[in-house]
Amino acid sequence: MNKAILLGSAGVVVALGMLAVGFVAGSPQSAKAADTAQPVQVASADTKVDRKEVEGIIRDYLLKNPEVLLEVQDALEAKQKEEQRLASLGVIKDAKDEIFNSTFDGVVGNPKGKMTIVEFYDYNCGFCKRAIDDMKALTKADPDLRFVLKEFPILGPASVTAARASLAAQKQDKYLDFHTKLMGFKGQLTDDVIYSVAGQVGLDLDKLKQDMNDPSVVAELRDNMDLAQSLGVQGTPAFVINDQIIPGAVGFDALKSQIDKDRAG
Repeated sequence: MNKAILLGSAGVVVALGMLAVGFVAGSPQSAKAADTAQPVQVASADTKVDRKEVEGIIRDYLLKNPEVLLEVQDALEAKQKEEQRLASLGVIKDAKDEIFNSTFDGVVGNPKGKMTIVEFYDYNCGFCKRAIDDMKALTKADPDLRFVLKEFPILGPASVTAARASLAAQKQDKYLDFHTKLMGFKGQLTDDVIYSVAGQVGLDLDKLKQDMNDPSVVAELRDNMDLAQSLGVQGTPAFVINDQIIPGAVGFDALKSQIDKDRAG
């Protein structure tokens, strides 16, 4: 485990230990044992607590029981994940149209399908390139599935160029051809590769470059970045199915399972 994480967990334990000692030292009354009526000795308000001594006791305890740090870290991560999940639910509720029905997003499968899955992707993401097979298989197996592709260029300047070109390609009704061809490219994308692929699928390059600078295209990418941040999406691919966010290239079976679960629900 990362050393910084362990130190942070240890700091939490130490802080809690000092807080507990401070509370006991400041307690104005004696406590009673839970199972007897006998009073338990506690420190009085004017008792001086030796901080170094307390920290030494805690340090010795942690050295003998290092698994406590892992338990603290697991509890912290679980708490943070739950907080993010609840926050994401609020975002999904408030921004449902922006997530599922943006006119700028590419749509594969049935445009009028009753079930929608959204994918945040980057053209330079190797996992996204592999996930395109899952998209094809899902839409082929499910005629009522609407698969929305949302630009999320986070892997460098070429990713931004590719995303802008992708949005601009829709203005020439060449989005899916361009998307499929670019996703199938093996290797790292460059601007030259992106424009070469655009030419191969029949896009007018002059118009494409002009449309790439359209304020609406720039605004859409900015909105996507803000939306992803609000949802807690930090990498690609990431999927949204109803109110569930599924990070990573989890594969056909996992995505279909969530779709089926939502339908049943």
